[in-house]
Amino acid sequence: MGKKLLLLLALLVMGVGLGAGIYAAMAIADAPAWDPSKLAVSETSIIYDSKGNIIAKVHGGENRTVVSIKDIPPHVINAFLAVEDANFYEHSGIDYKAVVRAVIANITDGFGSQGFSTITQQLVKQSFLSPEKTIKRKLQEIYLARQVEKYYTKDQILEMYLNRIFFGHNAYGIQAAAQTYFGKDVKDLTIAEAAMLAGIPQAPSRLSPFRNPELAKKRRAHVLENMVRFGFITQKQAEQANADNFESLNRDGRNQGSNATYQHQYYVEYVLDQLEDIFGPEKVFAGGLQVYTALDPEIQTEAEKVMNDPKNFPKGKANEQGIIQPQGAVVILEPGTGQIKALVGGRGQTEGRRVLNRATQSHRQPGSAFKPIIAYGPALEAGMSPATVVDDAPVSYGKYSPKNYDGSYGGLTSLRSALTRSVNVVAVKLLDEVGIKKAMKIARNLGISTESLDPVADNGLSIALGGLSRGVTPLEMAGAYAAFANKGIYVEPTAILKVTDKTGKVIWESAPLKRKALKSSTAFMLTDMLQSVVKYGTGTRAQLPGWPVAGKTGTTNDAKDIWFAGYTPKLVGVVWIGYDQPKPMPREFGGRYPALIWKKIMIKAHEGLEPVNFEKPDSVVQATVCKISGKKPSEICPKEDLVTEYFAEGTVPEEICDLHIEVKVSAASNLLPSPYCPDVVTKVFIKRSASKVPMPNMAPTEVCTLHNPGNSETVAICTDPSHNGKEVLANVPGPGESGGCPPELVVKKTYVKGQAPKEKCQIPEHQVTVSQPAPPDNTTSPEPPTSPEVPAPTPQ
Repeated sequence: MGKKLLLLLALLVMGVGLGAGIYAAMAIADAPAWDPSKLAVSETSIIYDSKGNIIAKVHGGENRTVVSIKDIPPHVINAFLAVEDANFYEHSGIDYKAVVRAVIANITDGFGSQGFSTITQQLVKQSFLSPEKTIKRKLQEIYLARQVEKYYTKDQILEMYLNRIFFGHNAYGIQAAAQTYFGKDVKDLTIAEAAMLAGIPQAPSRLSPFRNPELAKKRRAHVLENMVRFGFITQKQAEQANADNFESLNRDGRNQGSNATYQHQYYVEYVLDQLEDIFGPEKVFAGGLQVYTALDPEIQTEAEKVMNDPKNFPKGKANEQGIIQPQGAVVILEPGTGQIKALVGGRGQTEGRRVLNRATQSHRQPGSAFKPIIAYGPALEAGMSPATVVDDAPVSYGKYSPKNYDGSYGGLTSLRSALTRSVNVVAVKLLDEVGIKKAMKIARNLGISTESLDPVADNGLSIALGGLSRGVTPLEMAGAYAAFANKGIYVEPTAILKVTDKTGKVIWESAPLKRKALKSSTAFMLTDMLQSVVKYGTGTRAQLPGWPVAGKTGTTNDAKDIWFAGYTPKLVGVVWIGYDQPKPMPREFGGRYPALIWKKIMIKAHEGLEPVNFEKPDSVVQATVCKISGKKPSEICPKEDLVTEYFAEGTVPEEICDLHIEVKVSAASNLLPSPYCPDVVTKVFIKRSASKVPMPNMAPTEVCTLHNPGNSETVAICTDPSHNGKEVLANVPGPGESGGCPPELVVKKTYVKGQAPKEKCQIPEHQVTVSQPAPPDNTTSPEPPTSPEVPAPTPQ
């Protein structure tokens, strides 16, 4: 039995090996033909807008100066080896140790999670192959790398690699990079400079010290750490290099060798960032790619026009770098597809330069514009409704005590009203009730990254008000709000629709990530609440003639960041304004300039479109509730306190309102009656739980003090209709008098002494008259007959 099992296992292993061998052979047979000339190919890439217009030709002429490997100092070579291929001189094109590590990682974390490309393989990949991550392509890469190793020496391969790779700012090869970034030849580079350059090729746009110095320093530190690890430099040398603060950086080098000009600077630069992630910089800037984007030229042009008009911004001035402040950014998306129709990452800057793209790279505090994402959306998802009532009253969570922007509190407040008026306390209470963990999960599903919403640093209730450790990008905010407009479905924002080679063959096509972030009922109710913000609340300046608009303003402490995020059924737009180095903007708020910018762009964007309404899903119903309690109305709930609201099906409240109660009170004071109050009436009041915030029409708890023996007087009042409600004293007849006001029209009322009416009833028929005495009678009455005298009785 044991021998048979071993035999079976052996056959199985042989079968698997044979299958793998056959697959590898087929992959190699299908590999591109070995052609050494391809190692030097360089072509211009072209970018198109959604109408097919060319908007950019990306550097066909490369800024490259070829240098011999003999002219490259050892510490420069070692910097690249340390970060890219430490075993370069020991392997024959394939680092099998790295292969094993990658195979294990790909099995545990999924294929593509870790690569194992050597410098030779990178050279092959840039010269012969597509960027797709498949087993077949990797096998072809290995095969062609072996071919390169057969035809060239190690120094020749390294020389080709160092002269070929892209460093950003149109610098190709190590010599051009040295000139661009440091204004010197490669032979003169220091260890710190070499380490920085070695770190750039992974992502030249993001890791450029001109654009993102902190990221560039972080990457340089990683290179230096590897150089120490592999024995290329000492720890002391690494520490000295890390201390270099880019003092030798050639600030004029960002444009060196650049002859590229293109329209729509910020949009194109974002496209280039995306292309580099997909294909690598070499393919993008010298691969002859044909790139088709979602850019709408009319919307983009209008957005740029509006953003570059000083009248649309608070007054400011240029900073030390000559960049106008405050700055701004805008993103316009199509919610159903995630296509970016317009993107502007700044204002007043020269086109054709790689500069800070505030729409995609600036993480800023979102203020109240974050409330729908982190508080209201999760609350509705948890079963609440726009009619749910929360007590807007002072509250403390340990040392944290949220305050409303004006310092006041409103008491019992519906979610709709709280969002419309941007009430801070209610948002914090909602987040506390839902739970930070659940709310963060929803925010993640809405596209807010861990880089923007850190699960550790941002694990506090202040995130309900947009108080984040780092902040969000305008593009992230647009993606989240697009999900509200798209029935709760998040679609990853995308600028690139497809990429072809120069022959027209599609080599990459957009397949944006889609996921259900919210229930359709949640998205609709939240949208309807956000429409109230624009109709009646802080976002009224964003109203768009003929179109339903949902949106939210955002204003951080001291107005260092101001936002408007809004949408129609067709388009989503987010506008941000602030200083690059955060600075207060007194008296500014998101409902002013950001809302006006949004409106101006959206008017143009909606030209020619037929207005439509947001579609209500079948899972949403309407019901009438008491706005004070959010519950089913009782018989005594006043009509003015009844509202018709939206609810997710199955969540319409069945519990009867218990906040409206009937209380007997003094008619004069509306307080609980004392024994001396003559007029006691029954009225409807609001039963208020213990709170520091008073509300109109709260049930009284104090006893009336108007009426008591020492300070009151009771008088008779004539209520004849001819007085038209005016209180006048009744004429009441006294002894020997008659007439006066009819008793059925006379009521007794008690007043504070001195406050009773003084005027008497003047109706003629109601006047008192004195009774006349009976006249004397002159006739003599007959005397009674005389009877005989009777003697008095004798005592017994």
